[in-house]
Amino acid sequence: MHKAILFICMIFVFSTCKNKIEMNFDNTITAPIADISPYQLKKHGDIRIDNYYWMKERENSEVIDYLERENHYYNKMTDNSKSFREDLFKELKERIKDEDESVPYFFNGYWYITRFEEGQQYPIYTRKKDSLTALEEIIFDCNKMAKGHNYFHLTGMNVSPDNSKVIYGIDTESRRKYTLYVKNLITGKVLDANIKNTSGVSAWSADNKNFFYVYKNPTTLRSEKIFLHDVNSPNSKDSLIFHEIDETFSVSVRESKSLEYIFIGSYSTLTSEIRFIKADKPLADFQLIQKRTKGLEYSIEQFEDHFYIFNNKDGAFNYKISKTPISKPSFNNWFDLVEHRETVLIEDFEIFQDYWVVTEREKGLSKLRVQSWDGSENYYIPAEGETYDMYTGFNPSFNTTKLRYGYTSLKTPSSIYEFDMDSKNKELLKQREVVDDNFEIENYIEKRVFANSRDGVCIPISLIYHKNTELNNETPLLLYAYGSYGSTIDPGFSSSRLSLLDRGFIFAIAHVRGGEYLGRQWYESGKLLAKKNTFNDFIDASNYLINEGYTNNKHLHALGGSAGGLLMGVILNEAPDLYRSVIAAVPFVDVVTTMLDENIPLTTGEYDEWGNPNDEIYYNYMLSYSPYDNIKIQNYPNLMVTAGYHDSQVQYWEPAKWVAKLRKYKTDNNVLFLITNMDSGHSGASGRYNALAEIAKEYAFILQLEGKVD
Repeated sequence: MHKAILFICMIFVFSTCKNKIEMNFDNTITAPIADISPYQLKKHGDIRIDNYYWMKERENSEVIDYLERENHYYNKMTDNSKSFREDLFKELKERIKDEDESVPYFFNGYWYITRFEEGQQYPIYTRKKDSLTALEEIIFDCNKMAKGHNYFHLTGMNVSPDNSKVIYGIDTESRRKYTLYVKNLITGKVLDANIKNTSGVSAWSADNKNFFYVYKNPTTLRSEKIFLHDVNSPNSKDSLIFHEIDETFSVSVRESKSLEYIFIGSYSTLTSEIRFIKADKPLADFQLIQKRTKGLEYSIEQFEDHFYIFNNKDGAFNYKISKTPISKPSFNNWFDLVEHRETVLIEDFEIFQDYWVVTEREKGLSKLRVQSWDGSENYYIPAEGETYDMYTGFNPSFNTTKLRYGYTSLKTPSSIYEFDMDSKNKELLKQREVVDDNFEIENYIEKRVFANSRDGVCIPISLIYHKNTELNNETPLLLYAYGSYGSTIDPGFSSSRLSLLDRGFIFAIAHVRGGEYLGRQWYESGKLLAKKNTFNDFIDASNYLINEGYTNNKHLHALGGSAGGLLMGVILNEAPDLYRSVIAAVPFVDVVTTMLDENIPLTTGEYDEWGNPNDEIYYNYMLSYSPYDNIKIQNYPNLMVTAGYHDSQVQYWEPAKWVAKLRKYKTDNNVLFLITNMDSGHSGASGRYNALAEIAKEYAFILQLEGKVD
């Protein structure tokens, strides 16, 4: 993602300067050429020819051969920088604390701690009864559990109310299909549950023997059913509690913070529906709070005899908070507590015995508002900085005056604070340690600038650079964005990013439309038939950074993943001359074909985000920007594309087909790499060190393009 520059070796990453070595890609190596097998796709009287449709055949040996040939091509092309890539990985790895642990939290009589041991990839989950000085109980050692697996992820750890058992989900395929297990914490024995194809989420009943779980459709991976399981009975006896038959909806289940209630939620992009029962009556019929009404979104928390509702009722596009009596929870009994405001986005709220805390966002910056139930207190926790991220942390305890919250910025490592809502005093519990003698927060400059878009809207850009970096049109700059699903990319710290900043790079985040950085309308104006605003915003932000002298098109690099990879695909087609290189991670690039295939995981649930191409209006609009369908005979920048063979979100064949077609059409001599992780899915490699190895590949790609590596 960056440019060609001459580095002046400073003090930053290495303790001593090393001689620079010219590194070029070996262009004598022949790139793989995929077989062409025309396949005709018809819709709305339109015919598209897909020459690489055959790559969808997952078990086809020719598909696997092609992916492996692409991996081999990357390895051969970058062989002369292999040692640098290894050194870079070591550099990234040495910056993280080898032995580390989380801030302990207290819940239901136990202190819970997650820790890492030296040289180990995975976490160890532990607890201590009553006191932090008590004997440590190891709940899970994921390093032992991961042995024999190329991929391993544990999720959904849920301890029973009596502390005797724990539910957990395991994924060893990287398709986010979790097998649920139950472990007896007294004996250490794993019970005979082994419930397959779940979301990993569960909710205990108050009797400590029954729990609810979410079943996923094995083909589409849609979370579609809620079952009740008795730990003393076989899986075959599980009761179906709820089946969501609308394929555009998914389901979830959870306990209330008080543990008094169980909630089942049905949700699509734009609509919610929630049911509840008392946790001590698991066999009771679930009661509906408010039936689904298209466009009505709401979520629930409980305090005493009321439900507290985060919602957008009556056109509250930036949301509001209401309450309703549990005895009569329907729509007509919702009474507003926090009114809707056009300039302030309400994102979340947290309930305690004496206080409640609302997370708000105004002008892109997050704020925490503390209010007491008796109305005597109403204030914001102070925050500093021009661009930062502030958020409530994990607060499982109900009867406390102390709030855990997090703060980070582009230059400030993630920090966990404990704020006493009575005294208003705060204590820093932990700041993530950066193991680097040269790292000082004061060495970096972070700020926020605003670019004018082509339609007159201001696009915020958060950026950071080392104080010794000279800003001019020769400065390399990496620009990142996502821009979909209302997901806000906040400016947080990355120790890995120091390897670029300390070598003279600027890192920037373009807060493009499609996220909620500037409120719900910011999202609405970057989706469906307004999706092109996302792409235009990124291009306009790029032009701004060039015109303002931060960089130029020989030094500007772009990065995006998943839906952000779609963004990368569009800018490659529309503005290829702006960028020296682009990295597209697991990119969603075959939009029309994917959204027409209802058997692909998640497709039907995405209609509210992208549109349903069975409708000709949406078909034509998607077709006008879909990266795969709009590849042109033209020059393209240097490009690195990643894929996961087991990806459930963006199937591996999308990036594979895209790269194959690009090779056929592009008229330049720039490099084009496809790297497929044959063991992982959408989230990449598991294990903290394996993930760093993937980052090292990206950074080495950029640095080698610069012609200088350490």
